[in-house]
Amino acid sequence: MKYTDVEVLLVEDNPYEAQLALRCLKQFNLGSRLLHIDDGVDALDFIFACGKYEGSRSSEMLKVIFLDLKLPRIEGLEILRRIKSDEHTKTIPVIILTSSGEETDIRNAYQLGANSFIIKPVDFDIFNQVISSIANYWIFTNESAGLIKRSKK
Repeated sequence: MKYTDVEVLLVEDNPYEAQLALRCLKQFNLGSRLLHIDDGVDALDFIFACGKYEGSRSSEMLKVIFLDLKLPRIEGLEILRRIKSDEHTKTIPVIILTSSGEETDIRNAYQLGANSFIIKPVDFDIFNQVISSIANYWIFTNESAGLIKRSKK
């Protein structure tokens, strides 16, 4: 897959939870243009086409980012802050998908521009249902003015 084909970015460091999300997205035909990254620095490099992703213009077609908060090297809230403070990426929908139900995390995420905050369900069936509902909405139902703007560089 070319990086410019990626429409869904999953940033999740827990291999088990990432596998669950990936399996669900693929089961509902939402994973054909999906990339999983398990590290905060690598996620920023992908989003901003730096490091090993330099020159890829990788964020141009992103329809949604699923972002965990607790990540190695750079935490999710900092990634969110950088995405939403950049003119080229601020319109990408960012869905916080985390185990944290801390009120400060929820408040901070929305203040930084998160489009949604989801606490990961522990039940497998409910997890699948939540992921598929969210993905269907943000990928197929939601109209993203930012996608048109970003791809016309």
